[in-house]
Parts: sequence; structure tokens; C-alpha cells
Amino acid sequence: MPSQPDPAMVQPVSIIRRPRPSVAVDQPVGLTSSPPLSVYVHLPWCLRKCPYCDFNSHAQPESLPEQEYLAALRADLEMSLPLVWGRTVQSVFIGGGTPSLFRPESIDRLLADLRACLKVSADAEITLEANPGTFERMRFRAYREAGVNRLSLGIQSFNDEALKTLGRVHDREQALAASQAACEDFPTFNLDLMIALPGQSQQALHADLKQALAFDPPHLSVYQLTLEPNTLFAAHPPAGMLDDDAAADVHEAALAALAQTPLARYEVSAFARPGHRARHNLNYWQFGDYLGLGAGAHGKLSFHDRIIRHARWRHPQAYIAQSLKGSAVEVERVLKAADLPFEFMLNALRLVDGVPASWFEERTGLPLSRVMGTLDRLQGEGLLDRHPGSIRATPRGLAFLNDLQAAFL
Repeated sequence: MPSQPDPAMVQPVSIIRRPRPSVAVDQPVGLTSSPPLSVYVHLPWCLRKCPYCDFNSHAQPESLPEQEYLAALRADLEMSLPLVWGRTVQSVFIGGGTPSLFRPESIDRLLADLRACLKVSADAEITLEANPGTFERMRFRAYREAGVNRLSLGIQSFNDEALKTLGRVHDREQALAASQAACEDFPTFNLDLMIALPGQSQQALHADLKQALAFDPPHLSVYQLTLEPNTLFAAHPPAGMLDDDAAADVHEAALAALAQTPLARYEVSAFARPGHRARHNLNYWQFGDYLGLGAGAHGKLSFHDRIIRHARWRHPQAYIAQSLKGSAVEVERVLKAADLPFEFMLNALRLVDGVPASWFEERTGLPLSRVMGTLDRLQGEGLLDRHPGSIRATPRGLAFLNDLQAAFL
């Protein structure tokens, strides 16, 4: 699952240098309680930029400025404390980029800073994204000793030709070694696989799935390759890209194969064993709050009278400079009441089991009657399944998720 929600959810509006206490909206938002809180930390460097990637990632400089960046993160965190004071953090996700480029000592310092400044739950889920191309057994074990209790490995494929096409820096042998280490050294871990790859047959798909499942992963994320704007693949698509029908066939084949395993699909692209659903990602989909720290990081925070989204400066050097001056936030906007139904459903409808209907009012401050007409219409069209007290997409609704979400615009 992406480490963060779609950055397009934060619109480029007027720049606010630091959070403000109150901004008027088109209709008051009446929140009576705060949703769960997570923290996302973005470490923006990679060995090299993958041609399909639209995340805020940058090729590693000759000398990685780890200490300078950690100081900027600490300054960013301290400036953000009034916004989350007293709230318990249930999960931390360190994403990128390639966080495993940072030395274990740096990850240890980062987690120590978070625990020193925030009320991090004793059983918090602490996830680190890692690239098999940076795999060293002792390094991964040191991340575990630093406090990381969940590893998310960007495998993408176990096929060398597919990895070469995707521009990955690792090969099959590194993917196998990193997966084995995750299996042995972490209490829970995730493997990321990409499907509908250029020229991918169903036989190649099943080979990748079989290899991933051989590690008995507690969690598996399966994403379809898409041509995202402003990427190298968008400008120069790789040869053999599957058309929509062929990609849909591969996707259906993957769902059918995974349905025969102990992994249960709980989100559009996520599968997990009981007790191993990603708590951090669930908080996104359940319209919870998250503080975003680091270059280009996005966040969402709720207050009794408003819900805000914020984004940090994207370029690492700009982020470092601005953060150390006390101005890490580049863009902040208050969600208008008219936008909240779509914002809520954009996330909640990704979950196979949906969400309690009561959460709509609890987490938007709006009455459910605000969307009742749309809910009734979508139920009549077979896209929404409204069991008493819950809102969830039908299997048909999940297959046409974009259309289902757009109905709330």
C-alpha cells in the first residue's frame, strides 16, 4: 500500500508558513472526539529514481546528509507539537524514497526523537520501508534492535527481466535474501508485488505469487503497474505494456489465486493473515489523523472546528533549510464541508469490510443525512452494500471503485 495517500489530495493553494489556530470554512465542522493518530516520516533519497515512481524521491547524493536531515526532522516535529499535544500515536511509518539507505544508528535516533516528543503507544506499529538493493543482514537486524517491528519490502517482482524493465536496483537473488531476512528477523512484514507488468503472462504472474507465498508473508500488497503523470514511463512507456483488458485479466487471476491462500483481502490492494493488517494504512483508509514529517510529507489533522491537510516542502534541501527556520509546512488548507464526504469515501470505500456508518459523522462532523441520497442511489445500482450500521462497497463497487468514489464529489 502506498506509504501515503495520493498527494493530489493536497491542493496547491495559498501558502501558509506555519499552522494557524482557526480558519473559516463554508459550514462549521462539529467534531466531538479525535480519531486515532499516526505519524508518517519521509526519507526522500533512493539509489536511483525508478521510471514508474511518482513519489517524492530523489537520487542519492554523493554524501547522504543524514545528520542534517535528522536535525530538520526534529525541528519539524517540535514545531508541530502544539497540534497533537497529548494525543497517543498508534503507528509510525518511515517511508520514502528508500529509508534503508539511512544507517541503523540514524533510524534509532529518529525513533528516540519521536518517543521523546510524542506519546507513542508502547505497542505502536513501527514500519520501515526497505529496498532489497540495500540489503545487509546485520543492517536489517540493527533496524529491528532500533525499534522497527514491521518491515515493508519493495520486491515488485522475483523475475530478473521484469526487475530490469522496472528499473529496479536489485535482482532476484537480493529479493530472495531480503525476504528471508524479513521472515526470520521481524515479527511481521510486508512484501510489495507489482502486477500487469509489460508482457507479463499469467504464468509469470503465478510464478511471482508462488515465490512470494513461499515466505509465508503475514502481509502482501499487490499493485497494478500504471503510467503515472510526470514519470519517465509516462513519457516513454515500456514496450509490451498490457492494454486495459489484459491488465484486468491479470488482476482477476491474482485475486483468484490469493483467494486460495490464508491471506484475506481487506483493502483494494492489501492482503493479510489474521492479526497482521497494517495498522498505519488502516488509519489512512478509516479517515484517521496522521502527522506528516519530512520532505514532501502530507498530513491530516482534526480539531473540534476544522480538519486540515498540510504538505511539507518537497525538495530535500529546501525542506532542510525551511524546517531549521521553523517553516517546514509549505502548503496548508482547511477542508471545506462540501469536500468532506468525498474525502471520507475516497478512503473508506477502499476497505473490503467498509466502515461503521457512525464514523462518517464522528470523523467529518457532518450528519449522515448529508450523503443519504447518494448512498441510496449507489445501493440501488449495486455498487454499495449497506448492512445495518455500516457502509461498504460491493464486489462490483470495488471493481469500479473510481466511479463509486466520484459519486461523492
